[in-house]
Amino acid sequence: MTTWTIAQLERNTTDGGVIVAHWRVTAEDGEYSASSYGTCVFTPDPDSEDFVPFESLTEADVLAWVYESVDKDSVEAGLTAKIEEQKAPQTVAGVPW
Repeated sequence: MTTWTIAQLERNTTDGGVIVAHWRVTAEDGEYSASSYGTCVFTPDPDSEDFVPFESLTEADVLAWVYESVDKDSVEAGLTAKIEEQKAPQTVAGVPW
C-alpha cells in the first residue's frame, strides 16, 4: 500500500498563494516499508481563475499539484525496489563467530 501526504505548506502572506509543498510518500508491504520526502515549488497567480486561496485548499488539491510536478510512478517504483531489497538483501553485515 502506498500513501502520499502533504507534510507542510509554505505560502505568501499577502495573497495566501502556496509557494512550496512538502510531501511524503510511504509504501508498506507487510512488515516492510520505505518512504521518500520531497518538495515542490509553485508560482501562484492570484489573478488566475484556477487560483485557490490557502484557506480553501484540501490535501487532495495540493497532492494533484504535486503529481503534476513529480514522476509519481517513478517515485513509487523506487519505493517498491527498496522494499524488495529489504525482503531479499543482496548484502548483509555480521561476523561468523
